[in-house]
Amino acid sequence: MHCSVVVHRPVAAVFAYAADPDHLPRWASGLAQSEVRRDGETLLVGSPMGDVRVRFVGPNPYGVLDHEVTLPDGSATLNPFRVLSHPEGSELLFTVRQGALSDADLERDAATVQADLERLRDLLEAGPDGRAG
Repeated sequence: MHCSVVVHRPVAAVFAYAADPDHLPRWASGLAQSEVRRDGETLLVGSPMGDVRVRFVGPNPYGVLDHEVTLPDGSATLNPFRVLSHPEGSELLFTVRQGALSDADLERDAATVQADLERLRDLLEAGPDGRAG
């Protein structure tokens, strides 16, 4: 399932902001309520079940922000995430994978991701007074 939003900002600006781990708690709801620590290139996010590890692909010129999330039990999920060129600026495109999720859980996760993308868009479009612009 794909979630997307159009952002009225240049691709480079959107990518730079979204790729910065320090900005994640501002827009990613799964990180907003947790302490985010760095372990080299990996982010450690506290959760009720223990530390969740998040590792992004390295810097690249293609708008790829894919990241792997590893749960404390060792299970990992790759989350494809892109910043694409769009006639109105940029498009954020995130793929939510079903895996072992029920249809209801998939819908819930997709709604959460959609809300996160909309929050990111709002931050990016807010301009100088909104911290991201």
